[in-house]
Amino acid sequence: LPAEHRPQGAAAYFARVQKSLDAAKALEADVHRKAHFCSGCPHNTSTVVPEGSRALAGIGCHYMATFIGRADMTSQMGGEGIAWVGQAPFTSEKHVFVNLGDGTYSHSGSLAIRAAVSAGINVTYKILYNGAVAMTGGQEVESGQTVAQLVYQLRGEGVAEVVVVADDPERHVQSGEIGPLVKIYCRDRLAEVQTRLREVKGVTVLIYDQVCATERRRKVKRGLARAATKRAFINTDVCEGCGDCSVQSNCLSVEPVETELGTKRRINQSTCNQDIRCVDGFCPSFVTVEGATNAQRARTRPLIDAAGLPDPELPDLDHTWSLIFTGVGGTGVTTIAAILGMAAHVDGLASTTLDMTGLAQKGGPVVSHVRIARDPEAIRSARTPTAGASALIAGDLIVAASADALALVDPTHTLAVANLDVAPTSEFIADRTAKFDAGRLHRRLEQAVAGLSGVDAEGLSEAYFYDQMYANMIMFGFAWAHGLVPVSGAAIASAIALNGVAVDDNQAAFNLGRIAAFAPQRLIGGPARPTRAELDLDALIADRAQRLEAYQDAAYAARYRALVDHVRGREAGAGLGEKLTRAVARNSYKLMAYKDEYEVARLYTSGAWAKALSETFTGDYKLNFHLAPPLLAPRDAVTGLPRKMRFGRWMFTAFKALAALRGLRGTWADIFGRTHERIQERALRDTYEAEMRSLADALDPDAHDLAVRLAETPDAIRGFGHVKARAVETVAAEQASLRAALAAARNAAPARAPRAAAVAE
Repeated sequence: LPAEHRPQGAAAYFARVQKSLDAAKALEADVHRKAHFCSGCPHNTSTVVPEGSRALAGIGCHYMATFIGRADMTSQMGGEGIAWVGQAPFTSEKHVFVNLGDGTYSHSGSLAIRAAVSAGINVTYKILYNGAVAMTGGQEVESGQTVAQLVYQLRGEGVAEVVVVADDPERHVQSGEIGPLVKIYCRDRLAEVQTRLREVKGVTVLIYDQVCATERRRKVKRGLARAATKRAFINTDVCEGCGDCSVQSNCLSVEPVETELGTKRRINQSTCNQDIRCVDGFCPSFVTVEGATNAQRARTRPLIDAAGLPDPELPDLDHTWSLIFTGVGGTGVTTIAAILGMAAHVDGLASTTLDMTGLAQKGGPVVSHVRIARDPEAIRSARTPTAGASALIAGDLIVAASADALALVDPTHTLAVANLDVAPTSEFIADRTAKFDAGRLHRRLEQAVAGLSGVDAEGLSEAYFYDQMYANMIMFGFAWAHGLVPVSGAAIASAIALNGVAVDDNQAAFNLGRIAAFAPQRLIGGPARPTRAELDLDALIADRAQRLEAYQDAAYAARYRALVDHVRGREAGAGLGEKLTRAVARNSYKLMAYKDEYEVARLYTSGAWAKALSETFTGDYKLNFHLAPPLLAPRDAVTGLPRKMRFGRWMFTAFKALAALRGLRGTWADIFGRTHERIQERALRDTYEAEMRSLADALDPDAHDLAVRLAETPDAIRGFGHVKARAVETVAAEQASLRAALAAARNAAPARAPRAAAVAE
């Protein structure tokens, strides 16, 4: 530490440490970044089991299935499923699945399968064949066995049945290597295949063949593999924000996007590995484009002009300089730490680097420690001591606001810079309402350090490089410009060159960070980030009425205004503000503007979707819509639920015709209006309208909050088809509870003069 901040004596030192730990605990954020399967990882699909079954885990990436409740019980490598050998005779459970990676199988997992065969138990081993030992860096599997060789070996071991499930089964059919020995299925039939295998006596094996997403991405970048040509795109206007696409894909590249009509979904094209499972979400908002190129990358990169920028005053190394870099695994945090260490070496300084990673390569938290001094002996340990950080580069605010990271900083001397954008965590997959408040995290960090500056590094990375992967290098340049990095700019440039990866772009990104610090007026604006503006009540009502006129006609909009005006008059007359009116204004619109076939067609042909698509993709690409027409969609063999079908570009013409027919909505000629879903939607709308009028006529100050909560319940009714039906059931239960509470509150309230009704009249 600087001399003025060094505690005198052991007691003072330990008091300082304890104070830092206490502060870290008090300021720790309530959101955490947990490791998760990579975008497009085969395990997002392969670890799913049929309802009523369970799976056992082992060593490998698939172990993370235990984090999300898809598996339990782990074992040592080579012991996968062996606990079931001892359990099976003493339980009524007939069968379990066991997850096993191809690397583990080659190492010792084959022994576990032999033991299971010898024991005669009922079990299905699911072997993920992804061609890489992904958990420890993507090495090639030792034996290099092909799927066909695995099949022959397993059959020779006495396995009762072997099947292959693949994302591209045609490869195996055309190769002819497997022949008629086993059945080959498309991964779309995984649930059906597993449901059948769990009824087979003895040991069965399901080989799930899909390449590791991260390794495929690396190979594409190195020119060793062809890039996939198909990408998914979401029509945000059609999206309901139900989250079924996240449930089906388990993918972090399906991200939240804020709109005036609520939190919806978008595909992060920078991180998407093109697994396309998100399209299985039961929603008509998805299209796929095949053969397209990134519209932004087709343009010339904006000029990054760092000429004339001053050099910062570098820290005086009168003591060991301890720099902490927090970020998300897989985004280059440890690479930048290594570049900084090399830059120190170029400048003739001593340095150490220590990366605390754990499962960080799977999107988990990373904390890199870089310690720099003039003399190697001045660096007593590679890890920054508690409260000992000189500077913090918060590439990810969630990791920076964790107790472990906060314990390293001190409000008397630690200086920090932070990326103002927050990447979603895996929590968003399970909880569609999860919020990531960057401002709140920033304020917490601000209290923990002596000084904090922020920059929207991801926004700048997208604006200049059309990719978020340069955000951390921008942060590095921003931190250096603020004097938080005690090495010369020339040394950093040399280290970037020595790293040998995208040298020009990384140097440009570093300079972009400098510009953001010294001359932000030179920057172009980042991509427009949709926000949810809080309109005043009059503007809100006018906006929704205008939307309803476009949805149906002026009379329909007038019906909406009549309801809202009625509630507004009663609430104002009672002197209760406008909370209930605002809730009714939002939610009555939601129920009135239900997305039937006419509305989906109108939203596709309004022009907004075509504009968004053209801003994202360019080229002569093939376009497909993924829909589940109620009279045409086939049913899933296991669940009985409708499955989506693929329709070509011609569907856009059909949408135009359908949108023009929206005047038929609700009439005898509305063939779509006769389905159960449409009948239910109209009933929800009409019931809500009647109930809100009645509620407004009998407003009670003691029950006002309950009334507002009841008015807000339709917000949770999201999605299409069976997804929406489940939401309706959940909301109905909540509404029944609130109605009972309202009745109880009214009965308990003392008699009052009917002031609200009198004033309103």
